[in-house]
Amino acid sequence: MTVRSADPVTAPGISPDLKTTGKRACVIGSGFGGMALALRLQSAGIQTTVVEGRDKPGGRAYFWERDGFLFDGGPTVVTDPDCLKELWALSGHDMAADVELMPVMPFYRLNWPDGTNFDYSNDEAQLHSEIAKLNPADVAGYQRFLEYAAGVYEEGYVKLGHVPFLDFKSMLKAAPAMAKKQAWRSVYSMVSSFVQSEKLREALSFHTLLVGGNPMKTSSIYALIHKLEKDGGVWWTRGGTNRLIAGMIRHFERLGGTMRVGDPVVQVHTIGNRATEVEAASGWREKFDAVASNADIMHSYRDLLGGTKRGKDQAKSLGRKSFSPGLFVVHFGLEGTWPGIPHHMILFGPRYKGLLDDIYTHGVLPQDFSIYLHHPTVTDPSMAPPGKSTFYALVPVAHMGKLAVDWDEVGPMLEKRILDEVGRRLIPDIHDRIVTKFSYAPKDFAIDLNAHLGSAFSLEPVLWQSAFFRGHNRDDVIGNFYLVGAGTHPGAGIPGVVGSAKATAGLMLEDLAR
Repeated sequence: MTVRSADPVTAPGISPDLKTTGKRACVIGSGFGGMALALRLQSAGIQTTVVEGRDKPGGRAYFWERDGFLFDGGPTVVTDPDCLKELWALSGHDMAADVELMPVMPFYRLNWPDGTNFDYSNDEAQLHSEIAKLNPADVAGYQRFLEYAAGVYEEGYVKLGHVPFLDFKSMLKAAPAMAKKQAWRSVYSMVSSFVQSEKLREALSFHTLLVGGNPMKTSSIYALIHKLEKDGGVWWTRGGTNRLIAGMIRHFERLGGTMRVGDPVVQVHTIGNRATEVEAASGWREKFDAVASNADIMHSYRDLLGGTKRGKDQAKSLGRKSFSPGLFVVHFGLEGTWPGIPHHMILFGPRYKGLLDDIYTHGVLPQDFSIYLHHPTVTDPSMAPPGKSTFYALVPVAHMGKLAVDWDEVGPMLEKRILDEVGRRLIPDIHDRIVTKFSYAPKDFAIDLNAHLGSAFSLEPVLWQSAFFRGHNRDDVIGNFYLVGAGTHPGAGIPGVVGSAKATAGLMLEDLAR
């Protein structure tokens, strides 16, 4: 367990609000949401402590070093870099001093079993050429889809992405705009109304899987991801996504924040309807004026607030909700370099809707799969020793509540099938080239991250679990207990959890100034 802190009085860049001077806050968990919240609080002069249970910070942005290779736990797609730069600008600093972002182009290469490739980017001429290869008539349809995506981006992200939905009235206020954008329709359904090519429909709807959503069920509002990528691009952090977390921590400590790492929180103590103290496994226990949890939402209520009626009631309520799928990830390091394999690839399987039904509805482990292949060394060779390459291959699988298998037994078999498929489609001698490899299954998400049912993205992002119907940024009963991260509004993904931090910070600063 390590504790690092700086003197908040001498830390540069802080202009404390006199009303909040002397106020103290605790953020449980150091994922992107937790660190974004901690930076906002510390920048406002709130003395903030982040408590992280694992041996390294980052939450899902964990990393491993094996045999000279660097393996990121994810996420690997950085969009809307401005939402991150804002965290430094709050105190008059520049993110570039701590983090180097590298552009990724194409954003993704999509590949189908028949050998068709489709490179997706924001290079308009090139993208129109790629669409025309699939179906020339769809170029005009794609332009209309982009107009739609721009509209939902404005309504769903710019206007509502950082606004807390604490009561049903706020939901009703947003409803007319959402209805106008046909938010009840799925992303796939909306995409299909603009383009005819089935391949293009898959290419324009798969993005919801990156935040745990089924393209056949997730609200069409999530089409806003296309506008985010088109305007802001897709980026990679030199050294891995973990370096973005490291940069956030460096800046947090520069501002006088305290990091407590390797000491999991075991209980949030309350008196009446107020959180009073945070207790960790080591026996450390401290009083705070406000407590925010970036931990898994079920873990936050069932375990951390398990001694309270509110914690038990909310855990029971959460147990009735639907959670996003799990992930099975194969990390591997190879001999050789692969300039022809782009940074991000989607290797679609023979089925789309049927495969999604198996994962989200039936809870079976199908024989086929679609693979998200991550190849960071093509952008950033520092992720592997000279002449070698770092990869991971990720497949969505049903969460442990639907797919009750022994992952110690099933994992090695699935790992081989995934590597065989990557070999068949891209690297024929893949097994001979492997220097090191390991897998990460839903069971590991459950153990390492306290993820309910081994879910990789918390609550499933469907319309009836969005905004007011998601975890509230401030608890309804315990007035100084807050949530940040994938389980609260607006949801998963780096822009989502950073947006949740903005919403939560606004509430906390307002409350602490009283």
